[in-house]
Amino acid sequence: MHIPDGFLSAGVIAGCWAASVAGVGYAARRASGSLGEREVPLLPVMGAFIFAAQMLNFRVTGGTSGHLLGGALAAIVLGPWPATLVLSAVLLVQALVFQDGGLLALGANVLNMAVVGVLVGYAVYAALRWPLGSGKVGLPVRAFLAAWVSVVTAALLTAVELALSGAFSLGVALAAMGSVHALIGVGEGIITALVVGFLRATRPDLVRSAEAAA
Repeated sequence: MHIPDGFLSAGVIAGCWAASVAGVGYAARRASGSLGEREVPLLPVMGAFIFAAQMLNFRVTGGTSGHLLGGALAAIVLGPWPATLVLSAVLLVQALVFQDGGLLALGANVLNMAVVGVLVGYAVYAALRWPLGSGKVGLPVRAFLAAWVSVVTAALLTAVELALSGAFSLGVALAAMGSVHALIGVGEGIITALVVGFLRATRPDLVRSAEAAA
């Protein structure tokens, strides 16, 4: 899902940079008022975990592979606004150090995964709080669904950007990105549900504090 340079048009690049800067800037303002002394040390820890997890790829189908994005997981643990900042930092380091995603396309990658992906995932997680609750079963199910929707939404947004840039037709881009990432989202959802379930059993305060931070 990390878009390399050369696939997006100048107009799409500019629009994505403007949207991502606005989104990250707003997240920074919101996060500054929601983070306490207990939450601040979690940011680099979560960033390091997501960075390491994204280095591990798993096979999907047809020779494709995927890796953890971590947007929903970060939002569930940290809250949506700090999660946006953490994901943005991870994507920046990956682009600069590992050339995973282009520098010109960084605005689009941040918009897709760190802004839209995080916020959509958290919105699903929060919306399901009333019908599913925060119990032993309900909380992991919410985490799974939030992670799956987060991945698929980011993938479809990527497809739209590629289509607007003329790289592929919209139908081909949506079908290719949507089908593969629907499967990747299952893996992401399982990992997210397991981690959130573990945190509920060992550090329930982390999950509660993130819900209150929204």
